[in-house]
Amino acid sequence: MGIPDRNDDSGRNTSPITGRLILGILIALGALFTYFNNSQENPVTHQVQHISLTPDQEIRLGLESAPSMARQMGGEIHSSDPRAIEVSKIGQLIISKTEAEKSPWKFKFHLLADPQTINAFALPGGQVFITLGLYDKLQTEAQLAGVLSHEIGHVIERHSAQQLAKAELGQMLVVGVGVGASGDQQSNLYDPAMIAAVANQMIQLHYSRHDESQADIWGLKLMTESGFDPHAMIDVMEILKAASGGRGGQIEMFQTHPNPDLRIEQIKAYLKEHPPQPGLTQGENLNS
Repeated sequence: MGIPDRNDDSGRNTSPITGRLILGILIALGALFTYFNNSQENPVTHQVQHISLTPDQEIRLGLESAPSMARQMGGEIHSSDPRAIEVSKIGQLIISKTEAEKSPWKFKFHLLADPQTINAFALPGGQVFITLGLYDKLQTEAQLAGVLSHEIGHVIERHSAQQLAKAELGQMLVVGVGVGASGDQQSNLYDPAMIAAVANQMIQLHYSRHDESQADIWGLKLMTESGFDPHAMIDVMEILKAASGGRGGQIEMFQTHPNPDLRIEQIKAYLKEHPPQPGLTQGENLNS
């Protein structure tokens, strides 16, 4: 009896390596097809975006995630607290006077009790948070408006939903590369799946920096539309820079956000190109 070879009846090689390569390619192609096939027009910007969630699903996801996020950061300061009232007042003022009001998202503004963490963030669908640590460092209502307007910009641009779709695509591409490269005896120095994972992470960092810059521009626009002096956004960046220990000069390529100095330069360039009309306010002082 002869030794069976690895060829099928057509004489084509069907070795395990070839099979894995074909499977990996199919996984990658399927992921790309799914990503590009899931397209929606943003109801505010009218830009076509690759997103799988509907606005209603974003709202539900944000509402369901909000309690857990609050618990992780010391809980939420009660809505009757004057500071929480201030956050809600400024947030709702921005919504009522800008195009954000035309969006389908349900905005709500939360002050978190964490006094150490200096942060603000937005969940999909309109849940906006600022920590007490950041709030206490702000001096004016205009600065608070800058922080909240930036986060509203993330919601309007649907950045969280975009990042979820990109993350899903990246994960499936990593799986495809890992499957296709498994068993490759030439990969002695670096694991191809590891290389793909690092590349995917760098892609996500790039988009994150882009999203932050885009949200900064939205922040300036929304501040101006709601009557606040957008120059206060520069003060916010200086506060963040000081809070980070002045590390704005670190290698920006490996940061998840643009460093404060870069953001200040971009804000100044925008304000030079789009000078605000006189009469805008810094608002009242906070913590007074």
